[in-house]
Amino acid sequence: MLAAMPPTSPTPVNRDEAPPRAAVRKSVRERGDACPGALRLHAADDGRLARLRLPAGLLTPRQAEALADAAERLGDGHLDLTSRGNVQLRGLGQSCGAELAERLHEAGLLPSETHERIRNIVASPLAGLDQLPSADVQLWARELDGLLCASARAAALSGRFLFALDDGRGDVATLGADVTLLARRDGSVVVRTGANRSGLRVTPENAPRAALLAAETFLTLAEASGSGAWRVRELPAEHGRGLEAAVRAGLADAGIATEYVAEASELAPGPGSEPGPEPEASKPDPEGEPPLPGPVLSPDGTVALSVHARLGRLSVAQWRLLATAANGPLRVTPWRGVIVPGVAPAAAGAVLDRLRTAGLITAPGSPWHGVGACTGRPGCAKALADVRSDAAAAVSRGSGGLPVYWSGCARRCGHPQGRWVDVVATGEGRYDISVQGDARSITTTTGPELELKPELELELADAVAAARTTPLTR
Repeated sequence: MLAAMPPTSPTPVNRDEAPPRAAVRKSVRERGDACPGALRLHAADDGRLARLRLPAGLLTPRQAEALADAAERLGDGHLDLTSRGNVQLRGLGQSCGAELAERLHEAGLLPSETHERIRNIVASPLAGLDQLPSADVQLWARELDGLLCASARAAALSGRFLFALDDGRGDVATLGADVTLLARRDGSVVVRTGANRSGLRVTPENAPRAALLAAETFLTLAEASGSGAWRVRELPAEHGRGLEAAVRAGLADAGIATEYVAEASELAPGPGSEPGPEPEASKPDPEGEPPLPGPVLSPDGTVALSVHARLGRLSVAQWRLLATAANGPLRVTPWRGVIVPGVAPAAAGAVLDRLRTAGLITAPGSPWHGVGACTGRPGCAKALADVRSDAAAAVSRGSGGLPVYWSGCARRCGHPQGRWVDVVATGEGRYDISVQGDARSITTTTGPELELKPELELELADAVAAARTTPLTR
């Protein structure tokens, strides 16, 4: 059924009382982590799926071409961008695993076969590419990746464990990572675990090692709890409460000095902000916005182009256009976009026009901006609807407002963080629509139930558009 949402009178719901957004998690996991990787391929209805981890989303032009070639020769000719800045190849043949691995090895995309699934590292995509002062999160990402691959202990991490390296603008710090490195105005870095607003201050040179030690400490507590937890938020309460203290003790044993920070709110200034006194510790952290589509002036005088993929999916031809336009490594973002660096200012407008003509999102006014979807039918056996087709049919009814994400089932694979319009299939042509909240609140509204038929497609589109402009309630 379609729960059509009126644009007024939203009803706040306590998150603790609200129905779960996915299947109820068991307190103890009874199976191992089956998260796909570059070597462990997932059998989907449209062929095998490979998920390639890209620490900080970085891809050299040679590596980008290697992925395009693999998608074209071994897969379905497309590349999917994930909510962690990684890339997926779909439609792979039953016996192509060895050839794919060889191609990735040759391109330098498989530095460790035993650790390839745990290299989940997101970083502020525009760090060093815009006019904001920023920490060198790309350096942190390279160092952390090397430390992870060298740690036998880290190989036990789940393929879902996430590191976020925030240059101080507060963008990737909001992504619900398990370990977050957050740059501060005073040049230090705060290490956070899970949803903690508090953290431990360390020096920048110690930040990557501190992140690794925090992850290894989580593993120790997860094993002690017997819960089989894959993420920090899955730790039993008594173990979760002790994680920060255990991390601090582990850092001290490793010779890394720390200072407890009650709430790490002293981030680098955001766009348009003026220098001023340090904020009070009780003030909330600023939450930076994802990079908007369009040109970004870089400190070296070149232009970086922020481009998004429609529903997170790129054809090989579109991918190659991005790679050939870049003068430096591409940066895949956790918001299913790509940053193309080093474009000459005189050529930036023409390049954006070519990318827009090719079907990419190059401006925030595009009706496709902020619209996402999982694979849905026919690619996923668990999906209840062809959500991509339904999302495409509804996208022309408006733009702007909250992000909207279409899910083929209640698992909501790949949904965004923060607040978003949640469109979940409950059957072929039937959807529930709600506004999902952040960690502190959840807002839902419902209206008259309608079954989606061809003559009611506009009502579906209007319901989604109305939900995107639903006022925030607490």
